[in-house]
Amino acid sequence: MHTPGTVAATQRFEAPELHFSDLSADVLAGVVAAASDLALVVDAQGVIRDISLGASHAAELAELRQWVGRRWIETVTIENRGKVTAMLSPASAAPGARPERQVTHALAGGVDLPVSYSVVPLTGQGGVLALGRDLREVAAVQKRLVDAQQSMERDYLRLRHTEARYRLLFEAVAEAVLVLDANSLVVLEHNAAAGRLMGDATRRMVGRSVLELLAPASHADVQTQFAQARSAGRSDEITVRLAAGGAELRLGASAFRQDSTTLLLVRASAPGAPAASPPPASDSPPLVDVVNALPDAFVLTDMQGRILSANQAFSDMLQLAPGDAVQGQPLERWLGRTAVDMNVLISSLRQHGVVKLFPTTLRSGLGEPSAVEVSAVAVPDGPQACLGFAIRDVARRLPADGRTPGQLPRSVEQLTGLVGRLPLKDIVGETTDLIERLCIEAALQLTRDHRASAAEMLGLSRQSLYVKLRRYGILGDNAPEEASGAD
Repeated sequence: MHTPGTVAATQRFEAPELHFSDLSADVLAGVVAAASDLALVVDAQGVIRDISLGASHAAELAELRQWVGRRWIETVTIENRGKVTAMLSPASAAPGARPERQVTHALAGGVDLPVSYSVVPLTGQGGVLALGRDLREVAAVQKRLVDAQQSMERDYLRLRHTEARYRLLFEAVAEAVLVLDANSLVVLEHNAAAGRLMGDATRRMVGRSVLELLAPASHADVQTQFAQARSAGRSDEITVRLAAGGAELRLGASAFRQDSTTLLLVRASAPGAPAASPPPASDSPPLVDVVNALPDAFVLTDMQGRILSANQAFSDMLQLAPGDAVQGQPLERWLGRTAVDMNVLISSLRQHGVVKLFPTTLRSGLGEPSAVEVSAVAVPDGPQACLGFAIRDVARRLPADGRTPGQLPRSVEQLTGLVGRLPLKDIVGETTDLIERLCIEAALQLTRDHRASAAEMLGLSRQSLYVKLRRYGILGDNAPEEASGAD
């Protein structure tokens, strides 16, 4: 049984000679016009001899009548001419040939017309009948989908930036601040100042009721204060005592709503105490010592990419001789699959200021390449404008995606990660293999591993399916018996 949304083999009429032997040419032409948006009669030399337009497209595509007498290959864009040649070849009529091909026609005014063609050979005339479906609505839906996805990504990026600014401001405030659930009074968030002022060294504050942090004698006043904040939006400040140590605090609360939930913003301060300040950093090690000790390479360059300084890890990754120095050398001498990588990095840094997780290649002093990941930042407003590059060797991380060198990529991210490592022709081949394997796995899942049904669903012979199963490593241990017998 054919399930909607799955690919199934073409099912022809069992006795067409019984039902259609007396069909006239007019009836056949009407069937073609009703079944397709666009139909072309093409002779053996590839010249369009006649055109049929569906009722809904007759007026809109009237200019296509001018194709009569022209070669079919001349009506499509350059990159689609190979598909037309393939559809006109005798192999297109062979069993198992590709049933449909999508091509793009170039119309007047620079307008593109995407069409999906199925080709039927005209045995008596030596040509073909090309039945086409207009794909402009599908293309428009795909474009709207891409636009919506890009809009979501922009919104997500703005949300992340807003959250980062909120978190920075929340932690930078010297006053102790807590965010509570208005009903349960459970602490949802607090800043570092609140942790120093109210925290219990033996237990975390998040997830506990704020009443646990206060002395029992203060509970009634605090609950009255929070009830006032819930009803009026703001409460007066009151003095309470902590459960640990009995120190006095002044609390003030404000209510706000988020995702249909009422929350309380509670401000706490010690009466007469100076504003909280972060602990002194005099004992912190100098930043330059930390950078020099990093296991990842760090390189500082000018705005043109010429090295100003680098840590020891960078020299170790390059396997330089003890006397070799990198200062004054262009970073692109070692970093980047081609010069394009450094140009992209530097231009992105100048435009956006930050680049994260950029995949590229680092060549050692001996010319040996290794896969690396680069995060970089531009500092144009300092005492000296410069670029900072953090370089991490990811060569040992690459097998973590579950692929051995002979296996196929399993995701779009892995496929796009091949850009720059493989030619476009090989990447397209990987993409085709990936789609083919995913379709086979889906068919096997739908048929519960019944391979004969899966082959029929995919429009393949059982022998072709077993070849592909063996190629993609899907074939089970019992496959040889199944290949010679019944599923």
